[in-house]
Amino acid sequence: MRPIRLAVQITPQHADYPALRRASVEAEEIGLDIVYNYDHFFPLGGDPNGKHFECWTMLASLAEVTRRVEIGPLVTCNSYRNPNLLADMVRTVDHISGGRVILGIGSGWFERDYQEFGYPFGTAADRLRHLAVNLPVIVTRLAKGNPPPQRRVPILVGGGGEKVTLRIAAQHADIWHGFGSVEEWRHKNGVLDSWCVRVGRDPGEIERSGAVGRAHFSDPGHGDALVKAGASQLTFGLSGPTFDLAFLREWVAWRDQRNRG
Repeated sequence: MRPIRLAVQITPQHADYPALRRASVEAEEIGLDIVYNYDHFFPLGGDPNGKHFECWTMLASLAEVTRRVEIGPLVTCNSYRNPNLLADMVRTVDHISGGRVILGIGSGWFERDYQEFGYPFGTAADRLRHLAVNLPVIVTRLAKGNPPPQRRVPILVGGGGEKVTLRIAAQHADIWHGFGSVEEWRHKNGVLDSWCVRVGRDPGEIERSGAVGRAHFSDPGHGDALVKAGASQLTFGLSGPTFDLAFLREWVAWRDQRNRG
């Protein structure tokens, strides 16, 4: 059985950069396992024109100021960068961090990003098709880099589309991340298991990550329910302008108790 891991997503919106950096360092000091950000160009909530920073340049900074936690995007958008370039960015940040990068990736969905930065939006089916094509390109380019990544970079696929996204996760992911209620998450997790069987993959090879909604931040019992449903990674999303991580200390104690058996 996989050990339980805790992650925080520090969304790079509505905050000055020093606050984002401090929150990420504090997450490591508290004892979390992973610090994620996300890959958008404008805030997803609050003032749509509020403060915002770019994903991969932020991750390069976090690679320098942290020492232990894994770091990565939850998730990067496949559409925003040439797949070979993205792979080389991942490889570089992996070296800056000493081998701690997770490549979280998805097909993209936020139309404003596409419109304002000049990317063709297309259809959801188009974007998923491009993701399926680009993932092998990324893996191949990672292997060609000199020097190569310091480890085999784990790939996280986020999303719950049952016909395509979960099939892509079954084929390529080391980690799958899903949203929704415990019941919804359990259902999607079962669909992923089914896809693994259909594509000839051992379902146990894929770590399962579940989002903990703000309503459950003070309820480790919700973590018990997610773990019972099959999750071994729990993720908490925080947004600026300030970041209060104090509640996560209780979750770290919960994790340690669960991992001790």
